[in-house]
Amino acid sequence: MSKKTFYLLGIVLTIILGTILYYFLCCSVCCNAEKGANNQDETESVVSPKLKEITKNAFLINDANGDFNLKLNDNFNFKTSNFSIEEPVSKDIENGVLKFKDYLIENPLKNINITGFYRSDETNNSAYPNLGLARANSVKNYFVLHGVSSKQIDTNGKLNDTINPDENSTLFGPVSFNMLTADASDTSSMEALKTACDAIKENPLVLHFKTGQASINLTAEQRQKIADISHCVDKLGVKMQVIGHTDNTGDAARNIVLGQERADFAKTYLTQNGILDSNIETLSQGPKVPVADNATEEGRAENRRTVITIN
Repeated sequence: MSKKTFYLLGIVLTIILGTILYYFLCCSVCCNAEKGANNQDETESVVSPKLKEITKNAFLINDANGDFNLKLNDNFNFKTSNFSIEEPVSKDIENGVLKFKDYLIENPLKNINITGFYRSDETNNSAYPNLGLARANSVKNYFVLHGVSSKQIDTNGKLNDTINPDENSTLFGPVSFNMLTADASDTSSMEALKTACDAIKENPLVLHFKTGQASINLTAEQRQKIADISHCVDKLGVKMQVIGHTDNTGDAARNIVLGQERADFAKTYLTQNGILDSNIETLSQGPKVPVADNATEEGRAENRRTVITIN
């Protein structure tokens, strides 16, 4: 083979080897970089949260059968998973409630229905069946403390996942107001209420817990009974009665004190959950009213109780 042929063959091999090296080195780096960029774009599109518009409901009370119409940009605000009204309440809201109070005094057949809203991802730490009802009760208390009669207020709660908090977990105005005019000749609702309240007296709420216990965990049925008792207090003007009981172990005088401590603990829990202090009476029966045999430990455990009812 001639020298010229070897030279040409060397050139061809160099070109082939260069092409192979370029493919495996340069193209691999470029393709991976492009692929990485595409993956980054896809990742960013997946993790980027969709911003939800913050809900801000106005304070609106309108009497469709009268001449009262109030609309304010402010409202009652709450933190998520909380039923206490955020302070301070605006002066416009306070003045609006006072105007509404005067309107209700002039129109005793008018009633206001307060609906509190709650989200499904909130935690209900109240004594009420749901957080919406607890919020409505807090707003009701604000009305009552500003002179509105509780007999002209109804409350309920409603699930509403369309309300969105701000970045500080504040819900702006998760409440609505609906005004109704009662029929003076229709006494059926009041009769039904009295029947329901009499049933509570026959079957009160009974709690068993140790004095000094940090909290009370209520079942769904017990939460509903708290709501029913509160409704009777509002509508009939009766008092919530909290009675502490003990077994017959130990000194009788000490048991009276122990029963009172149990009643006071339950009252503190209720006031922390939006029941007005002025609506609660406490007393101790000590070991005087047993419901089971004090000769057995099971019976004594049943007698160590707190009863919540209405007078």
